[in-house]
Amino acid sequence: MGNCWPKPVDVLPPTSKFSSPPSVIKKHISTPPASNTTNVAAQPNDDGGVMGKLVEVPASGKIITPNLKMFTLAELKSATRNFRPETVLGEGGFGTVFKGWVDDKTFAPSKVGVGMPVAVKKSNPDSEQGLKEWQAEVKFLGKFSHPNLVKLIGYCWEEKTFLLVYEHVQKGSLESHLFRKEGAETLSWDTRLNIAVGAAKGLAFLHTTEKQVIYRDFKAANILLDADYNAKLSDFGLAKMGPVNGDSHVTTRVVGTYGYAAPEYMATGHLYVRSDVYGFGVVLLELLTGRRVLDLNRPGGEHNLVEWARPMLPDKRKLRKLMDPRLEGQYPSKAAYQIAEIILQCLEPDPKTRPSMEEILDCLEQCNGIKMKPCRKNTARDHRTHNNYGHRSPLHVKKTGSGNVIGNQGHHVHINRSY
Repeated sequence: MGNCWPKPVDVLPPTSKFSSPPSVIKKHISTPPASNTTNVAAQPNDDGGVMGKLVEVPASGKIITPNLKMFTLAELKSATRNFRPETVLGEGGFGTVFKGWVDDKTFAPSKVGVGMPVAVKKSNPDSEQGLKEWQAEVKFLGKFSHPNLVKLIGYCWEEKTFLLVYEHVQKGSLESHLFRKEGAETLSWDTRLNIAVGAAKGLAFLHTTEKQVIYRDFKAANILLDADYNAKLSDFGLAKMGPVNGDSHVTTRVVGTYGYAAPEYMATGHLYVRSDVYGFGVVLLELLTGRRVLDLNRPGGEHNLVEWARPMLPDKRKLRKLMDPRLEGQYPSKAAYQIAEIILQCLEPDPKTRPSMEEILDCLEQCNGIKMKPCRKNTARDHRTHNNYGHRSPLHVKKTGSGNVIGNQGHHVHINRSY
C-alpha cells in the first residue's frame, strides 16, 4: 500500500483569513433525488461476514451487500510472516501497515508471491485511534464499491488488536511520489491530472450517495495509486455521515490533518460536505506546484503553501513561477491556469461559495482534454485570441434552455454525469 497513515491533529491553530478570489460564474448541477431505499450500516455477524442491505446506487459506483471476511489473528500472522519488519509498508497514527499474501479465492494465508498481495493495517496499542476508526472503516468501505475507492477485503478484532485487510495498491501513495527526493521519476502533467480526476470521482461518489459521506481527511497521503497510476481513496477512519433533516452541517470534534482541514471546521467544529472541497483544492495545489502544504524547510513566508501561493494563482505570469519545475514546462498553460482558478474556488473561506465535487470533476475532465500545442510564432491575432479566450475559468459558464452550458467561446459543452 505504501501509505504512512499520518496521525490526525486534534487541536489545530487558527487559520489566516484570505482575501476573496476573483468572482467567476459557476454552473450549478442539480443534486440527484434521494433514493427511497434505506441503507444499513455494515455490522459483523457470527459467520464472519458483514450484514447489510442492497440499495439503489449511482452509475459508476455502488453500495453492495457486504461480504467481508473475518480473519483470525493467526491467519494474518501467517499471511505477513508474523508481521516481520521487512513486510512493513507504512506507519502512522492508527498503527502499522504490513504486506501479506492470501489465496485469491478463499483469502486463506499463502506463501510470499503466491495468490494475491494484501495490505494489513494493524492497530498500535498506544494509538489514540482505535475501535471508533476501525468501525468507521468497516462501516463505509465495507459497503461502498467504486473504482476510485480502495477495496476492503476483511477485518479482525482479537486480543484487543484491530486489523483491516485491503487490496494492495502497487504504487503506494500520491504523497510518496509527489514529494520524493531528487532523482526520482517525476509525475508527468497528464499523470497528475488523471490522478486528480480519479480522486475527484471518488469524492464526488461519496458526496452524492446515501446521506452524503464527508471524507474529512482528504490529503495526498490518503490517495493511493495502482499500477497504472489510477487514484484510490483510502483511510476512512475519520469519515462521517453528512447533515440530515435540512441541516447545513454536522458539529463534531476537530480532527484531521493541519493544512488540509477547512478553516470553518478548524474554527468552529462545523463540518460541511464542502469542507472536503477545501482539502481537494489543497491537493490540487500540491499537484500543480510539487510542494507540500506545510514545509518548514522552505524560506520564510513560504512555509504554508496556501498562504504563499494563493495571491499568485490569478496572475498568469506568477503562475508559471509556481509550477513544479520538475515538469520543465511540459504542460498546457491554458489548462494550468484553469486549474488555478478551480483551486481558488475550492479555497474560498465560505464553504457555501465553493463548487461541488460534481462541478469540479466536470471541469477537470474538460481540462484533461486540453493538450500541449506545437510551438509556433505568436502572431498579433494569436495574441488577441489568447487574451480574450485562453484563460477563462472552466467554471465560467452559463446554462441554455436545452440543459447544456455555454463554454468559454460560446460553444455548447455537454455536462457529463457518468460518475
